[in-house]
Amino acid sequence: MSDLRDAAMNSKAWPFEEARKLLKRVEGKKDEVLFETGYGPSGLPHIGTFGEVARTTMVRRAFETISDIPTRLICFSDDIDGMRKVPDNVPQREMLAEHLHKPLTSVPDPFGTHESFGHHNNAMLRRFLDAFGFEYEFISAREFYRSGRFDDVLRRCAERYEALMEVMLKSLRDERRETYSIFLPIHPETGRVLYVPMKHVDAREATVTFDDPDGREWTLPVTGGNVKLQWKPDFGARWAALGVDFEMYGKEHGTNTAIYDRICSVLGGTPPEHLVYELFLDEKGQKISKSQGNGISMDEWLRYAPSESLAYFMYAKPKTAKRLHFDVIPKAVDEYHQQLRAYPDQDIEKRVNNPVFHVHGGDVPASDMVVPFSMLLNIASVSGAESKDVLWGFINRYAPDASAEKNPQLDQAAAGAVRYYNDFVKPVKVYRLPTGKEREALEALRDELRAWNGPATDEALQGLVYDVGRERFDPMRDWFRALYQVLLGADQGPRFGGFIALYGVTETADLIDRAMAGELAAG
Repeated sequence: MSDLRDAAMNSKAWPFEEARKLLKRVEGKKDEVLFETGYGPSGLPHIGTFGEVARTTMVRRAFETISDIPTRLICFSDDIDGMRKVPDNVPQREMLAEHLHKPLTSVPDPFGTHESFGHHNNAMLRRFLDAFGFEYEFISAREFYRSGRFDDVLRRCAERYEALMEVMLKSLRDERRETYSIFLPIHPETGRVLYVPMKHVDAREATVTFDDPDGREWTLPVTGGNVKLQWKPDFGARWAALGVDFEMYGKEHGTNTAIYDRICSVLGGTPPEHLVYELFLDEKGQKISKSQGNGISMDEWLRYAPSESLAYFMYAKPKTAKRLHFDVIPKAVDEYHQQLRAYPDQDIEKRVNNPVFHVHGGDVPASDMVVPFSMLLNIASVSGAESKDVLWGFINRYAPDASAEKNPQLDQAAAGAVRYYNDFVKPVKVYRLPTGKEREALEALRDELRAWNGPATDEALQGLVYDVGRERFDPMRDWFRALYQVLLGADQGPRFGGFIALYGVTETADLIDRAMAGELAAG
């Protein structure tokens, strides 16, 4: 354990860098470290929110590697935020429009499965968190405000109202300053969250007085769920109320960090350590939005690939913007398994820098993927596979000892590859006929394969492919591009010797004949 801790204390992996900052903050000062991640349930949970929890957990596990101080992770849902617009990707949008500006936990569930829209989206979030095996404590803003857990800080907000307003007004445009208040009353009759100025804030009684949109005056206590805080004050106030030590959030919040910190300090808290991560982008380079439903949902990723590959994708370069679209899945799966295979032979210093150490919190499993995901896609393509059983026929010829029981990761990948092929590869495959020089090379490769009596191994067959191409192509990438475009209907492809070994020597020769006869291009 001491060797692991020593290696972790010197690791350049970003979770350990964050963990060391935390240790310096809390050592000798606190008997618990509190991590928090926030969630705005205005739409269905999306993969960016999920990534926030995954990355926070990586820092938490890294901290537990270097320290014995207990930790907790809170997932906080701002489910009394007013619904400002109707999400694009939900049913019964007209019904939802009738409940605009009500807290999400007061809006009927358009799916008809939960007490409210907020409850539904909270349940969706928790289901996915549970699927990953995260350890967390879920806190609903509705219960946090109503139960009294937030009351002390809310009273402090009334007492220090002017100081808090001073922090906020500096960040607002002139026209916004005239009507702004850190408090948002919830109308006692309509149930809507009101964006109205305060006529009076009573510090002693902890009440606010305001006029509603109809001009009627109301006085409400700031406690008991009668008001909520604007989202920026809420951020800092929550840190003060809970004693949060670490929270990461997206770049869109980055410019507000100083405001959050100052709010927390005014309310008597110590601002936590932060990590501001870059945004996830869709295939068009646009920010992923949970209300628009662009990008990939968690369900969609899990349709094609295991959760661990998603966690691997989340680990890499959190401060760099990344495209999060379907085409990243095959690469993420294969890179994840490459790192798994490397892990057992690495020394402790390399292990703590290996992404899979952080994906699995140090308890790293072995990989049983004897065939890469990308190769499974190619075999699905040339065989027209409609089920994983077709792929297993090829896998068992290549690796006779493999089975669904002994290789569950591979079995899951085979099923995911068939789905991925049919959903994304098959609709866009474009074969072409070979040119004169390409035809000559393909015929030569076919003849060599027909006469092949050597070992049907990746390396031996790759050497054959290379020898045929080297005599006719310079640069060699033109040869491999021809193989992919003519035989696989794609611009890129696998290491071709490995493809032949898996698909079969005779079968590849037959595939070449079909391609030269125009059968593939005609299809």
